[in-house]
Amino acid sequence: MTTTELLRLVVGDERDVFPLRQRGREVAAAVGLDGQNQIRMATALSDVGRELVRQGVGTTAVFRLRRGPGAALLVELTWPAGAVTGSGPGWDTARRLMDELLVTATGVTLLKNVHHAVSVDEDLLRGLRESTGTSALDELRAQNQELLDTLENLETKGKELERLNAELEETNRGVVALYQELSDELEQTNQGVVALYAELDAKSAELRDAAAARIRFWSNISHELRAPINSVVGLTRLLNAPGGDPMTDDQRHHVDLINESAATLLALVNELLDTAKAESGSLQPRMAPVALDYVLTQLRSAVRPMLRSGDVELVVDPVEELPPLVTDETMLVRILRNVLSNAVKFTARGEIRFTAEAGPGPDEIRFAVTDTGIGIPPDEQPKVFEEFYQVPNALQAGASGTGLGLSYARKLAEILDGTLTLSSTPGVGTEVVLTLPTAADELVQPAPVACALIADGDEEGRRQLRDALAGLATEVVETADGRSALNLAKSRQPDLVLVNASAPLMSGSAVLSVLRLDPELRNVPVVIVAGDDPGGLARSVHGLGAAMLHEARISPETVGRAVRDAQLTARRTERR
Repeated sequence: MTTTELLRLVVGDERDVFPLRQRGREVAAAVGLDGQNQIRMATALSDVGRELVRQGVGTTAVFRLRRGPGAALLVELTWPAGAVTGSGPGWDTARRLMDELLVTATGVTLLKNVHHAVSVDEDLLRGLRESTGTSALDELRAQNQELLDTLENLETKGKELERLNAELEETNRGVVALYQELSDELEQTNQGVVALYAELDAKSAELRDAAAARIRFWSNISHELRAPINSVVGLTRLLNAPGGDPMTDDQRHHVDLINESAATLLALVNELLDTAKAESGSLQPRMAPVALDYVLTQLRSAVRPMLRSGDVELVVDPVEELPPLVTDETMLVRILRNVLSNAVKFTARGEIRFTAEAGPGPDEIRFAVTDTGIGIPPDEQPKVFEEFYQVPNALQAGASGTGLGLSYARKLAEILDGTLTLSSTPGVGTEVVLTLPTAADELVQPAPVACALIADGDEEGRRQLRDALAGLATEVVETADGRSALNLAKSRQPDLVLVNASAPLMSGSAVLSVLRLDPELRNVPVVIVAGDDPGGLARSVHGLGAAMLHEARISPETVGRAVRDAQLTARRTERR
């Protein structure tokens, strides 16, 4: 990059330092530097010049202008080789005031960048070259004026700083007041949350008591009704048995009617009890590998005697190669038997076809029951899964039933983490589809977790749970009360929570209730550790999608099973 020489001076003694300072300021003004940078240039040249004079070194000062993108004002001071050390107060001042200071054995270059388009005042430079300079007194006056200007500028900035400090102080007072107000509101909110937790705990206890009372009611009713109904069924069978007293046709017909009515009443009692168990959450699946061939054989044997006449054919398609199925076999059979029973009741001619195939998802199995029966009108189809609802039709009068079959079957399907859907066309037929996840290998053993949270007021209980989780949880976080467990759950987002039913400050069921209301934690697997359950706690826990573990039987095996059950329930809840 080319440079242009602007001015040249010789500095030999103390008297030459004043012109050097003056010319430095004036050249800086000529190239367009502002007042502050003019003073910086003059002060740096003055201090370096005095250092050179103090060391008895004569020097030549050359002012140059570098143009282009990196425009700068350069001052080159040269002297005989080895005469200057380049250290001292004057050099330190120059380094602070200049953008660059390059010292060599024979000279130094002071550089001040020009951050604007360079427009040199040629008239001013011409006057500088022709001028003999001012006296030391004039330069001292100029320095005093510069000092006064600087002090005035500092005073102005000091006042501005005082104003800003006052505004900041006012802002701080507002922030402190706002913080106090927020703290008061947060304290009130916390008090309300604690009261809500207490109320929630009380409501949970009431719901547990109500659920327990309901189950006891249904159990007592079923027990009281089943005994006389079974007696009626048994007596009617004895009357119809070979070797019994002869009866007229009318008497035999009446006995058959009694037998059918008793069987219908017994089925109603059983379905009501099972429906109540499913609703309360006390009906839990027992997951195990299922042999589908055996299930189909059971269904075929149970349904064929129910066919109305030879005009209806039961077709069971051969089962293709399917992924292994892990589910509750008893619940699966009950679902399919209810669906097939409905197909038999409302099909007068044609066929009832049962198929089992892979799909529609990659890890699902689809069971379909298709009939050529009377069908269901579109406006009635949403109602068929309601309890006690029966679609009015011509075959209804001759079909026994309570209206609980499909409702009960759908509840069982949901418990098994599946779906039960229906499609129908009046006069053509109906198709009911059960879809279940294969859930083969991952459900046999609990899935490992990254972080498990334990909440138990008993230190020994926490130790037992921690030891039982070894190899299953990578990290275990512990706390001694339920309220802290909620705070930890929100901050750590654990993959598993184990909380004692009697945890201090907040019971296990209250913690579970709050977790199920939190959108971010509602699907976390939860295990409630408790002793004997006289109040129906298990039904409440199962209803909220958690698993139970008896505190007297804690071991790696029992904890593993409880964690597996909790993970199964959490997956089922998430899919809903």
